[in-house]
Amino acid sequence: MCDVYEVSTRGYHSWKERGLSAHTLKDREILASIERIFTDVNGIYGSPKIHEVLKSEDVCVGLNRVARLMRENSLKARCARMCRSHAKMDRFYASIRNNIHGIEATGPDQIWVGDVTYLRANDEWRYLAVIMDKFSRRIVGWSLSEKRNSDLSLKAFKHAARKRLVTSGLYFHSDRGAEYVAFKYRNWLKDNGVIQSMNRKGVMNDNAEMESFFHSFKVERIHKNEFVTEKELRATIIEYVGFYNQKRIHSSLNYMTPNDYEVCVG
Repeated sequence: MCDVYEVSTRGYHSWKERGLSAHTLKDREILASIERIFTDVNGIYGSPKIHEVLKSEDVCVGLNRVARLMRENSLKARCARMCRSHAKMDRFYASIRNNIHGIEATGPDQIWVGDVTYLRANDEWRYLAVIMDKFSRRIVGWSLSEKRNSDLSLKAFKHAARKRLVTSGLYFHSDRGAEYVAFKYRNWLKDNGVIQSMNRKGVMNDNAEMESFFHSFKVERIHKNEFVTEKELRATIIEYVGFYNQKRIHSSLNYMTPNDYEVCVG
């Protein structure tokens, strides 16, 4: 083998006696930390977020080194392309404008956003309505039901209102789904001093934060999993909301979790 690789016998034995280099040993130490973090978040962090977590643990390492070790050990963050399907809207009210366009939240409970998505349990559709605080990306309320209607969305909002401060002047933004333009829903918001806001017609990224949350949730917990019962699906939602609020760091929040961002910045 020494002849094949054009290495002298003496050089080979010298290399064996020296053992692993300090650089290689450090790589192994860092890789162990990377694998621990990667496993703890179910493989959803790429090298930038892994690097930020290592920095928070006082591990001195460069981003390029983290990226190289992850690449060499096939540690690739899970991601997927998604296509969302929407039920046809029965009607919409042109009078409901995008009232948050150009407004930036400077603290919690100023702008909430919401949306509904489709999930499956035992080969049947379930509908998940979620409320997010736009300032911190924190999930403040949600509701799961067999029916997509105003009761579903209103239950999610009331869930949030029980835990958070709802004051007159709070903005609530959503897409133009039928459940959000129902008089029952609109009247409840109005009676509680909430200013309703909706996507502009044909502008899908007006509610980008909610789209991003549903994308992350489905990629990280729903795809490739089957839920035999609604109870299993509900338990997964509860677990993920806790993880998302308390442990999942966001580059848009200076690599903080939603909970930490509210404490530090809000």
